Amino acid sequence: MEEIAQVYSRSLFEVAKEHDEVDEIHEQLGEFADALDENRELQMFFFSPYFSSEEKQDGIGKVVEGANEHFLNFLKLLAERHRVAALFRIRREYDALWRQENKLLEVRVTSARPLDDELVQSIGKRIEEQTGQRINLDANVDPDVIGGLVLRVGNMVMDASVRGRLERLRKEVARAA
Repeated sequence: MEEIAQVYSRSLFEVAKEHDEVDEIHEQLGEFADALDENRELQMFFFSPYFSSEEKQDGIGKVVEGANEHFLNFLKLLAERHRVAALFRIRREYDALWRQENKLLEVRVTSARPLDDELVQSIGKRIEEQTGQRINLDANVDPDVIGGLVLRVGNMVMDASVRGRLERLRKEVARAA
């Protein structure tokens, strides 16, 4: 199913890029996926095998008003091919393509206690300088970290937490025994 999401999201992205609508479609895809995620009745309708693809296409026309023409056609294609259930994975893939296009890097700083905003911004600025990319910075608090920081930059994790050190020490002791 993951390959299907990649193929569909790549196709949607290429059409959006060709028509200079990448941001608009990114926003509309997110809104539709959120609405679908929040509304159980919509899920039952679009995911159910009891409704025909024609009924689902008509439903899309009624539910989605004022949307981008290419995005609307994309949703109708998903309905026609019974692929609406893949929408959440398609969104995730499209989001990744969108971030790559905008040179936007996801950064998450996790600490045991709330960090000073200046410190968080300083960490973000250093990462921007080192990577040459704009960042989307998110600071979280997780008491299980115990102390130190866990820094996630894109898909890379740098664990300088007390919990991480204790876990590494536990593994070393287990190997030595």
